[in-house]
Amino acid sequence: MTIESHADQVLSLVVKAGGKGDLIVDQSDAISLKARNGQLEEHKVTSSRIFGLRVIKDEKVGTAYSEAADPDSLESLVEQALTNASYAAPEVHEKILANDARLSTDDAIFCPADSASTEDKIQLALALERELSSKDKVKNVPYNGVQDGTAERHVFSTAGLHASTRSHSCSAFAYALIEEDGKNAMEGSGQVARLFSDLDKTSLIDKVYQDSIDMLDGEPVASAHYDVIFDKEMQVSLFNIFAVMFSGKSAKDGINPMRDKKGELIADPRLTLSDRPDNVHGFGYSLFDDEGTPSGSIELIKAGKLKSLIHNSMTASYFKTQSTGHAKRGPRSPLGVGLHQLEIAAGDAEDTELHGGEYLMLTDLTGMHSGANAISGEFSFGASGYLCENGERSQSVRNVTVAGNFYQMLKNINMIGNRQHWNWQRSALMPSIRFADVAISG
Repeated sequence: MTIESHADQVLSLVVKAGGKGDLIVDQSDAISLKARNGQLEEHKVTSSRIFGLRVIKDEKVGTAYSEAADPDSLESLVEQALTNASYAAPEVHEKILANDARLSTDDAIFCPADSASTEDKIQLALALERELSSKDKVKNVPYNGVQDGTAERHVFSTAGLHASTRSHSCSAFAYALIEEDGKNAMEGSGQVARLFSDLDKTSLIDKVYQDSIDMLDGEPVASAHYDVIFDKEMQVSLFNIFAVMFSGKSAKDGINPMRDKKGELIADPRLTLSDRPDNVHGFGYSLFDDEGTPSGSIELIKAGKLKSLIHNSMTASYFKTQSTGHAKRGPRSPLGVGLHQLEIAAGDAEDTELHGGEYLMLTDLTGMHSGANAISGEFSFGASGYLCENGERSQSVRNVTVAGNFYQMLKNINMIGNRQHWNWQRSALMPSIRFADVAISG
């Protein structure tokens, strides 16, 4: 049977029971490889398919999932979702959208045919570990891997919706542990591409090794307030930690500090931040959200002012507005909201200006979840990086703490660079931001 026929069976049973519903079907095939001591330590091949059903009956919502696709299992899936709904409290704002669209992504762009063999991927995994391990002062390469996979998602509804997407990705990553004279350091990085041939082993090895060597002599700096630039990986992580500030769901629940600040100046007027699911060059591209609502570019902060929160159909109904195409739901999870692909507009600072004078470049933050309060904006993270002077590293820095309030930091921007950069996962596109007067404890 096809996915479509499975969906027809499930949704017909929902309608027969007097309900409405939508069904997510996720399929994936993946290979994961890891090397150790010159041998292949892990060669894992996985294949999965899961059905996730949401039903709404008498304004009550129930969900259930199944990894089996036989008729009896799918019938049980519907029965379980309806039973769960019968015990739920009414939710007048959560509905199945009247959306009968047919949406599908372009396989030529997002799921191109890849001629690389399994042996090619095995050889890359072995080469990453072998070539890094052979370099001076490298004790071992404790974390490394090559992964390749194809993911497929379908969203169906009783209204006639069928939205589908397929994507292929391959990635490689490595961390090198360096030791010398009783000191050690470990740094890592990765790459991701649609085609295996676009991964660059040499540049990945060189970056991981040089970053590890550069961090070996790291020491704390004096406790003070510094200008700080977070590197392209940590800056994206920082914005993601505080993404609740854009959530219509957290606003509905009364825990979003920006709930009543639409139109107010919440950041430096030079900051414009958008969600760009339409940028095909990123791996956060999304044609539609998890309710099947078409996704599109939306400005969240424009010239420092909060312009919009992100909504699914439920939060949009609650706030009497429109869905922004940010519904988030997995086969096993209830309806929420989530960003797709953040983008910060380029500023006007040339590199020489952005990196002028003394500043700290932070390349690693630890304890990002336990050390952050997304509601208040307060944070305290362990950090490492480099003390820089006019764009040159003058000292590697370790064992320091960076602390402050993220929402206040958005107002204390010194400069925004005029060039955008993808993080290595290609999930966000941002220029470097130089934040002023950030507290560092050595």
